[in-house]
Amino acid sequence: MIKKNVNLYCIYKMMKFISLFLFLTNLLCAQSQVSGNLKKLKYEELKNNFYNYYDNNKIEQSKSIAHFYLQKAKNEKNNLQIADGYILIHFNENYSNAFKYLDSVALVTKNLKGTIYPSQTYLMKGNLYYKYDNLKAALDNYILGLQYAKKQKNQKLTAYANMNIAYINSYIGKNLEAAKIFRYYLYRGNNITDDYQHNQIRIALISCYLEINKLDSADFLIKEGQESALIGKNKYNPNLYSYLSGTYNLKLKEYKTAIRKLSDAYIYFTNSKENTSANYALYNLGKAYEGEKNKEKVVETYIQLDSNVQKYDITFPELREAYTYLIDYYKEKNNTKKQLYYIDRFLKVDKKLDEQFQYLSTELPKKYDTPNLLQEKESIINELKNRKTILNVSVGFLLIILLLLSFLYYRSKKTEKQHRKIAQDLINSIEMKNLETPPVAQLITSPSPAIVQIETEEDKATEDKTSKITSEDITQLILKELEVFEAKELFLKKGITSSSLAKSIKTNTTYLSEVINTQKGKNFAAYLNDLRIDYALNRLIKDKKFRSYKLSVISEELGYNNDQAFSLAFKKKTGTTLSIYIKEIEKTHQSSINP
Repeated sequence: MIKKNVNLYCIYKMMKFISLFLFLTNLLCAQSQVSGNLKKLKYEELKNNFYNYYDNNKIEQSKSIAHFYLQKAKNEKNNLQIADGYILIHFNENYSNAFKYLDSVALVTKNLKGTIYPSQTYLMKGNLYYKYDNLKAALDNYILGLQYAKKQKNQKLTAYANMNIAYINSYIGKNLEAAKIFRYYLYRGNNITDDYQHNQIRIALISCYLEINKLDSADFLIKEGQESALIGKNKYNPNLYSYLSGTYNLKLKEYKTAIRKLSDAYIYFTNSKENTSANYALYNLGKAYEGEKNKEKVVETYIQLDSNVQKYDITFPELREAYTYLIDYYKEKNNTKKQLYYIDRFLKVDKKLDEQFQYLSTELPKKYDTPNLLQEKESIINELKNRKTILNVSVGFLLIILLLLSFLYYRSKKTEKQHRKIAQDLINSIEMKNLETPPVAQLITSPSPAIVQIETEEDKATEDKTSKITSEDITQLILKELEVFEAKELFLKKGITSSSLAKSIKTNTTYLSEVINTQKGKNFAAYLNDLRIDYALNRLIKDKKFRSYKLSVISEELGYNNDQAFSLAFKKKTGTTLSIYIKEIEKTHQSSINP
């Protein structure tokens, strides 16, 4: 019986060897056939084939083309193409090897004049640093690349450098600045960017719009991108737009839809080893579960996110929120070990982010800043080591709380004083305008005194470009309808949306949003809020009975669905609170009666 098993095992090993031999033979034949086909292609065609395979995650095929490209260039002793070959190869290499290939690019192109080098080399190094989360080094290289591109008067490389720096601005939270650059090149990228880069700019601009809550504009570009993604063969783009669409749903608090889209995107990104995109999808998925109030799923998601961060060392500022959530969760569960563990993780991530982003101090979570966490960490360690220190720790916490309360009291008083000053200025300004302008015209035309918008020449140029989407006749027709909408105070109607308004004036939401964005300088939600708040500011001064109404009645008369939405809109528009504004009106009227 043993002998029989041995014989079977020998037969199995021999069959396996034969199968492996046949496989290797076929592979070599296939590779020889591929090389024969590649010989017929020019350099530009080889590049196109490389990027087609690379973008579709076909690593081996792209590697073969890159090495063939380099060998072809070396055989022809073409230094410019040798440099391009090194660049193609570096895309599929690890961090260390990729830098060696880029160093080879610098060496080969050292004496080449009138080419895209050394600007291209610095930009490639910047991208590599960016990919591996070294933002400081990335920025340094982008700046060098930009300087050389300007010296060479190369518009394309200048554009690429500007856009790469815009990516960093977006990454550290400067989305308004980044959006200006992305919008400029999205609509002025002719002869500068190709279809692939145009798509990348659109994706970046969508991300900025989502961050600054320009949701109508983001939705428009997402739909545009999804349509273009259906045409191409690249599987990454449809999933990326699905992720952006899920993030858009998250912003709208459509949590179930967001969870479905973000989950699918995360699975794809993970399988495709798109680690950065996977981490962002996982973070937003956790936020969607937060919206659903599903604590267990939030914790499960953020734990997986922490695992990915440790595995790939890819961080981003929003990670702090994930760690503070885990810290709070385990604090509620009285699990000091887990709490201490995630405090340590927070501090490590926080230290790395602080080293790279000097501008992120304002982005720190309000509840957990680094000094407080360090002190809490120390108190937990001391408690675990020695119970006798509890009294001292308690006294320390009490002192901190007293100091914090004192600080909060002082800040609240200071804030209240500022709000009163803002309210007084608003009242004085509105009353002066009421004396100068007829009431109806005032309500229609006068902007809030707290809002001053300044357009740069660049913004005007960009608007001129984007406004071509809507013809001048349609624009003027919509503007006339909006005048009627404002004059008749139809904006007070509850539940009004861009769709319902577009339908009532016999147009579509795209045209309406475009006209409001370009002609009014704001999106539909901001436009509607501004009209309602301006109306409220005037009426509260004139109508004593209106001032006596409860908050719920005032908000309902202005067309808001709830008190909180009105209060937030009022504060955002004016910089003060409704209660303080009303109090200052009463004081003003009282002083005029009793001078």
